[in-house]
Amino acid sequence: MGRVADLAGVSVRTLHHYDQIGLVRPSARTAAGYRAYSAGDVERLREVLAYRRLGFGLREIAELVGDPSTDAVAHLRRLRGLLLERRDRADAMVAAIDRELEARAAGLTVTPEEQLGMFGARLYDAIGGAYTATRCTEPRIAAQIWDALGDARTVLNVGAGTGSYEPADREVTAVEPSAVMRGQRPAGSAPCVAAAAESLPFEDRSFDVAMAVSTVHHWGDPLAGLREMRRVARRVVVLTFDTDEPGWQDRFWLTRDYLPEFAAVLAEFPALAGMADAIGARAEPVPIPWDCADGLFEAYWRRPGAYLEDRVRRAVSVWTRVGPKAEERAVRSLREDLDSGRWAGRNSDLADLDAADLGLRLLIA
Repeated sequence: MGRVADLAGVSVRTLHHYDQIGLVRPSARTAAGYRAYSAGDVERLREVLAYRRLGFGLREIAELVGDPSTDAVAHLRRLRGLLLERRDRADAMVAAIDRELEARAAGLTVTPEEQLGMFGARLYDAIGGAYTATRCTEPRIAAQIWDALGDARTVLNVGAGTGSYEPADREVTAVEPSAVMRGQRPAGSAPCVAAAAESLPFEDRSFDVAMAVSTVHHWGDPLAGLREMRRVARRVVVLTFDTDEPGWQDRFWLTRDYLPEFAAVLAEFPALAGMADAIGARAEPVPIPWDCADGLFEAYWRRPGAYLEDRVRRAVSVWTRVGPKAEERAVRSLREDLDSGRWAGRNSDLADLDAADLGLRLLIA
């Protein structure tokens, strides 16, 4: 244990604590009977220390390293994405500081907005590092999307992120503006172009179909992006959200009872009818299974305790958009209602549902 502590740069006391809480337990023994670390133990310790130094709490780390569906390679990719996020944000801050120093040296006034600008970043760059922890392809939603692709052989995936929902049996080209998200795309995934939806670097009708999955709400000009997709592809398939229905905020208990700020997040979002008109599309509902594998915002509608987990919230842009005060209040209220049984009493009708229509819509043009 002392040798491992020296190599890892931590104290023996720290290793003892990890052993006591079951985080990293030495599974081998020396000839003299002392505890020793196997190669697998060292690998797990490396993951624990890496997540720890990135600011994760021990409870979150235990869930991450204990995930049976995640192997060492997946952990390395996740860590790589998190480190790329840190690097990119640090580089952006250095560049912003350099600009301010130059402005001050020239005697120019730096506005409050410019001073705070060094903390700004693309939303995906702020949340992207957490995506691989909970975001992945949900097979039942994927089947509906892929069915809409029809017989298309060439597919453009706009706002592709880490590559979820990209069909393996088609020729896919991905477009993703965030370096953090591009850095987390698995080895062997489709080639990815750094570009924005509003200005796609392709000729007219270059693809059989252009698809976009849960990304339109992040675009600066959604309608312009949709028209660009229509320009470069013969057909378009888009998974998005319906805010046309009166009282749409009340479809989901989380926004109805705990996070009313969600309505403001989508206040500027185009109406579903307007988006459909922009590309000549029809809309069909996309039910969310109760055990949805993709940790999108509505995924845990029958598993409310998941929203208490920071790693779940960090991979969903809504929580970043509403701000920390609203998030803290919502989480606190939900925890109290779960503990008291109020949530169960209020939402007893959900217990027997296998899937729910919470506003996800597939636009098919």
